[in-house]
Amino acid sequence: MSRPVVAYLLLGSNLGNRAALLHTAQAQLAAAGEILAASALYETAAWGREDQPAFLNQALAVRTALPARQLLELCLATEQLAGRERLERWGSRTLDVDILLYADAVIDEPDLTLPHPRLAERRFALVPLAEIAPQLRHPQLGLSVAELLTRCPDPLPVQLWPGQ
Repeated sequence: MSRPVVAYLLLGSNLGNRAALLHTAQAQLAAAGEILAASALYETAAWGREDQPAFLNQALAVRTALPARQLLELCLATEQLAGRERLERWGSRTLDVDILLYADAVIDEPDLTLPHPRLAERRFALVPLAEIAPQLRHPQLGLSVAELLTRCPDPLPVQLWPGQ
């Protein structure tokens, strides 16, 4: 274990009982450490492949002593427990857990890139993240999450989910 850092995760689901899957995932991800903040649930149009059901998304801030690689392993295990099958890129899924930021770490490895390489392009990630950490700075771009959101080119709608 290393010294604790704050990591920001994005949870998403567009199959099954989406809200229940996100709730269960949040409880499982608490194994990483203390959940400091959780955004509301947002319903978002599918990004990348739009011919699928809408997603529910939620951002989490987690204080963790897990190294980034172990946090990724926990995220992947949480997806598996929810029945995630990786059949096609950007396809429908019961659960997706992405590490958006891990403190101010910049990592570029074959299966782990931090910050998330498409964070600045995805409104569905920026809106919930801006709710819990608007002043958080992207370690490579030098812009706050709020600034990234105002510059985001993604036109897809992101709305508070009324079912909460």
